[in-house]
Amino acid sequence: MVSPTDSNARPDPTPREIRRWRRYLADERAEAAVYRDLAKRRSGEEREILLALAEAEGRHESHWRTLLGEQVGKPARGGIRTRLLGFLARRFGSVFVLALAQRAETRSPYPTDLDATDAMGADERIHEEVVRALATRGRSRLSGTFRAAVFGANDGLVSNLALILGISGSGASNEIVLLTGLAGLLSGALSMGAGEYVSVRSQRELLEASTPGKGAREAVPLLDVDANELALVYRARGMSAADAEKKASEVLEATDQLDPVSGEDAVDQHEAIGTGLGAAAASFSFFASGAIIPVLPYLFGLQGTTALVVSASLVGVALLSTGVVVGLLSGGPPIKRALRQLAIGYGAATATYILGMLFGASI
Repeated sequence: MVSPTDSNARPDPTPREIRRWRRYLADERAEAAVYRDLAKRRSGEEREILLALAEAEGRHESHWRTLLGEQVGKPARGGIRTRLLGFLARRFGSVFVLALAQRAETRSPYPTDLDATDAMGADERIHEEVVRALATRGRSRLSGTFRAAVFGANDGLVSNLALILGISGSGASNEIVLLTGLAGLLSGALSMGAGEYVSVRSQRELLEASTPGKGAREAVPLLDVDANELALVYRARGMSAADAEKKASEVLEATDQLDPVSGEDAVDQHEAIGTGLGAAAASFSFFASGAIIPVLPYLFGLQGTTALVVSASLVGVALLSTGVVVGLLSGGPPIKRALRQLAIGYGAATATYILGMLFGASI
């Protein structure tokens, strides 16, 4: 294992080693810049965490500088992925960039590179978890309305393409196919919007029913400390009598610092769910935006096989795009997610087309 302290004792590095170290040095500089750019768009704890990550990348940069010595050369550019990450961080600074940074940390070669220290390899593994946690915060903020948007668009793409292909396979005229596609768009968008509103609204109502009432919180300071009826709240929530008594006593001693009934700092649990109207509007709009794509060739007058091929191609591009978005948000491989979306969408459409052909033939 090589460290900066014993680098003078080793033989002169080979040209191949110099190139690899310079590449590592350039990547460390670029990654530190990414974290600093992301920190500019954050505040409070998240900003401090990102700056600490940038500082850690700076320590790694010093390691490669020491190994290179006089061979450090002119500052080189980082790899294509790192430069792309830096470009996105400077212009967007969103959860997508954090998701990409998370994947970049998983690809670090340090754990298996003999010229990197054990601490550097461990740093990269920990950095992955830190970035994952930061990205998770962003995913939570997006999970309500954004989830409805992404999956609403995907549902619109697949369902309306399948519907159009099924009707086309039965031998119906272009006018019938177009009318069917538009009807499928409207009915599906309305159904998705209504379903999303009911779902999100029900979740919020369940949360509200489980949240301690304001009246109970205001009554806590007036309770008889000796009777300590607050303990009954905790016993009703499953605590043992002894634990409930202890918890209630602690809360009564610090009613100005904690939520008196929950015993914890008040947290808005509704943030990750979003609003019913917001989720419904997003679901309606994005289902419609997805469902209109397979209809476009018929709206522009294309007919027969040409219209089918163009419709399927447009939907394929859109499915790949939504798959990439889902992959980025989930921290998984975007290309794999995109191909999975494409296979599922085309599979459903093909099955419906075959059924349409069989149905048309029987008629």
